[in-house]
Amino acid sequence: MADTTRRSGSRRLARERIAVLFARAAEFYPENPGWSNRCVELARRIGMRHRVRIERPLKRRFCRRCYAYLVPGSNARVRVHRGRVVVTCLACGHRSRFPVGRPQE
Repeated sequence: MADTTRRSGSRRLARERIAVLFARAAEFYPENPGWSNRCVELARRIGMRHRVRIERPLKRRFCRRCYAYLVPGSNARVRVHRGRVVVTCLACGHRSRFPVGRPQE
C-alpha cells in the first residue's frame, strides 16, 4: 500500500485546504456558527493527518480547549493586560495569552 500522506505535494495542498477552510469559517459565522466550528475541526484533522502546522494567525482564531471559531466581540473577549493580549472564549471560558510584540525598528 502506498502512503499518500508523504507525497511531495500533499503538504502544500494541505496548507492550502486549511487556509480555505478558515476563510469559509469566517464567511459562515454570521449565518451559522456551528458550520464555522466544523470548518475548524476539519482544518485541524487535515493538519494532523498530513503533519502540517496551522499557521500562527490561523491558530489564534480558534479556542484551544473547545475548538470554537473565535470572533472578537461576538464569542470572544479581547483585552490587553500587563503586556499581553488575553483572548477569552465565551463558550468555555478558556483564556489564551499572547505577548504583545515590540515594534520593529
